[in-house]
Amino acid sequence: MGRKRQAERKGGRTPAPGPAPAPATLLPEAPPAPPGTRDASAAPPAKEKRPSGFSMLLLHLHPRVVPEEALRFTRTCGLGGMAVVLLVLLAATGALLLLAYEPSTERAYGAVLALRDGAAFGGFVRNIHFWAANGLILLAFLHLLRVFYTGAFHAPRRLNWIIGIVLLALVMASNFTGYLLPWDQLAFWAVTIGTGMLEYIPLVGPALETALRGGAEVGPKTLSIFFVLHIAILPILGAILASFHFWLVRKGGGVILPRAPGPGPAPRPTLIPTMPHLVFREMVVALVLIAAVLVAAAVFDAPLMAQANPGLSPNPAKAPWYFMGIQELLVHLHPTFAVLVVPLLAAAFLTFLPYLKYGESPSGLWFHSDNGRRTALAAAGAALMLAPAAIVAREYVVNLPKLLPFLPPAVSNGLLPTGILVLVVLGFSALMGRGFEASRIERVQALVTFLAVGFVVLTVAGVLFRGPGMRLAWPWTAGR
Repeated sequence: MGRKRQAERKGGRTPAPGPAPAPATLLPEAPPAPPGTRDASAAPPAKEKRPSGFSMLLLHLHPRVVPEEALRFTRTCGLGGMAVVLLVLLAATGALLLLAYEPSTERAYGAVLALRDGAAFGGFVRNIHFWAANGLILLAFLHLLRVFYTGAFHAPRRLNWIIGIVLLALVMASNFTGYLLPWDQLAFWAVTIGTGMLEYIPLVGPALETALRGGAEVGPKTLSIFFVLHIAILPILGAILASFHFWLVRKGGGVILPRAPGPGPAPRPTLIPTMPHLVFREMVVALVLIAAVLVAAAVFDAPLMAQANPGLSPNPAKAPWYFMGIQELLVHLHPTFAVLVVPLLAAAFLTFLPYLKYGESPSGLWFHSDNGRRTALAAAGAALMLAPAAIVAREYVVNLPKLLPFLPPAVSNGLLPTGILVLVVLGFSALMGRGFEASRIERVQALVTFLAVGFVVLTVAGVLFRGPGMRLAWPWTAGR
């Protein structure tokens, strides 16, 4: 009666009693399968598709998916990837060259000659190594400029910018140490000039020069030091820093993409698989680059002059081309300012670029904006006019030490022209801000462009337009 009343309170009726349910039929339990056998009634486990070793390597280098917008070639021009390809070419050809090379002043030149003239494809392998090494400097420099002009050096990529600068310095140091190994006249005197620049650094310069040369002059110890640096120490440091560099690229979100206008959050980009979209593009760029290096190696031989002769100096004796900008500065400035002050100012400026207060976020576009592109072009044009004019004026018109003989050379030929240069740079920056109404980002871009193009002009002048006695000459007469 109690259950019936509870059911009525819930609004239901008491169900009519029915027949009791039939008891469940109990089946005999199957005996357990003997050990070592598989149960036939169990479904076979699904096979897990494991990625191949090549795919695992790619997934360590790249994420599984990438923004579709990042695959546009103009975002990066493939410069970082091309630098990696050249590093692989250098490692492969360098290992082959080591099989024939002998690091001694008595046998190094003969070993290179035997490799070039006697070994099958020996000269071709050496040419590949030479052009890949020089191309790596150019690509690393262009990659640094690309990162700067697309704004990919701001937070959270500040540390990676500094590591990139260090990697560029390591690439140049690797080229410089390898420059001496053939032990010919070109290599011997280029390294003599390059290491001799250290002498002008106050206090520690002579000690650094002696330590790098292994003595007072370039000789057998210098060759041994450069050999060890070139094949072991610098490659190991470069590999460690490059690995950290790649990891920071991934941690920072990969390629910087254009930011949507307005203060709101950026829309979520369209993601596509890395394989095959990104990998195939990288393979195409790599194949084109390798083909270009092979063509250059087949057409143009790596230079090899007569065996090194410490008693016969060529006129002019020049540093390697990537140090010719500094050697050209030596023609115009006091050695301490040309070798130490100006390079240190430039290095400090590049290092602290990410930490300047810009007042706005980078847009992710090349040159930040259309106005930024105009200011950069104006800066490049100004440098292309002013730098050659300054070189010619210093050569034929203005000689400050002669005009101001009462001043010490460090002042008349060092502090004074450096101060004038700083004033020109600051005035140019102010002109960009007023004449073009440039923002702070655009003004800094114009300033870097002005300095970079000016340094390129100095390098070209030193390589092509300096003849005997380091005097200006036309390229077709500079070697006379």
